[in-house]
Amino acid sequence: MFLSADVQKPRAVLEPAYDDALGVTAAFNLNLLGRINRELGGHFRLERFAHLAFYDEERARIEMHLVSREEQRVRIDALDLDVVFDEGETIHTENSHKYTEAQLDRIAASTGFKIARKWTDEREWFTDALLVAEVE
Repeated sequence: MFLSADVQKPRAVLEPAYDDALGVTAAFNLNLLGRINRELGGHFRLERFAHLAFYDEERARIEMHLVSREEQRVRIDALDLDVVFDEGETIHTENSHKYTEAQLDRIAASTGFKIARKWTDEREWFTDALLVAEVE
C-alpha cells in the first residue's frame, strides 16, 4: 500500500496554508454550501458565512469551519429541514491531521503493515511511504 501523510509543522506554517491570502481554501470550504444548494435544494447564502481554519496543537490537526456571520435560518428542501444558526456558530467541515514519523510507524504496525520505505521532500514536511503487509 502507498500512503501519503502530512507531517507536523509549526502553527505559523500550517495556518497560512489553510487560510491563504488568495482565498483558494476559503472558496473550497464554501463550496460545500454551494453543493448543498445545487444537489439538495439548499438555500445557503454563501456571503453569510466566513471561512475559519486553525491548528489544534493538542489533536495535531487543522480544523476548518464555516462561521455564520449572522443569526439566520436556512432551508434544505431535499431534507425537508430548516437549520437555525446563531451569529458566530460554526459548521465543522474538515479535519486535516498531521503526523510524526513514530505515529505513522504505529499506525502501520497496528493495521498489520510495516513501512518498507519512506520518501520525503527536502523540508521533511510531507512523507510518502510504501507499506507492506506483515506475514505471520
